[in-house]
Amino acid sequence: MDSVPHYTRTAITLHWVIGFLILGMFALGWYMGDVPKDLPKSSSLDLFNLGLYTLQFAEPLTPRTFYFNLHKSFGVTILALVFFRICWRLTHAAPAMPASMQEWQAQAARIAHKVLYVLMLAMPVSGVVMSIYSKYGIKWFGIKLISGIDNNPLHEKLLEVHEVLGVILLTVVVIHVGAALKHKLWDKDEVWKRMSWHG
Repeated sequence: MDSVPHYTRTAITLHWVIGFLILGMFALGWYMGDVPKDLPKSSSLDLFNLGLYTLQFAEPLTPRTFYFNLHKSFGVTILALVFFRICWRLTHAAPAMPASMQEWQAQAARIAHKVLYVLMLAMPVSGVVMSIYSKYGIKWFGIKLISGIDNNPLHEKLLEVHEVLGVILLTVVVIHVGAALKHKLWDKDEVWKRMSWHG
């Protein structure tokens, strides 16, 4: 029988879903930043110009509008998931670190996790606030949530904050993934199994 202490299945699912969504958001953010602003409105769109799937819209819109709204929609979704994950974490204790893990490594891991939680919350919150101060506001998959205030100077400052937080978050995520791979491939200890469905 597997004696390795695991996170709950809910925590594991949230970990991987949020992780992949965040990585997808970085990719989408870079992609949409290069979409020209002067493209005409259309009732259809070749998704990411891959020739694999064409979206049909009820009302014509520009590709840039579509991708920015998609980014905001997933951002709001991630914010909700992160909030739920924090609530779950506060009510469900994390499994103990492996006994073979040195104390300084365990302490570093605990600090890194706290930093990740702060950044995972701060990143979408900054995006939401930034969007509120734009003229477009926020739509969640077509459903209007918040109207925009249209304060461009403040919007631009908040955009800088959002981008800086993005760089910091991506750096911490890369370190987090690197540390996890080190434990699995190099140390061959049980750290990886704590966040695995199959041990």
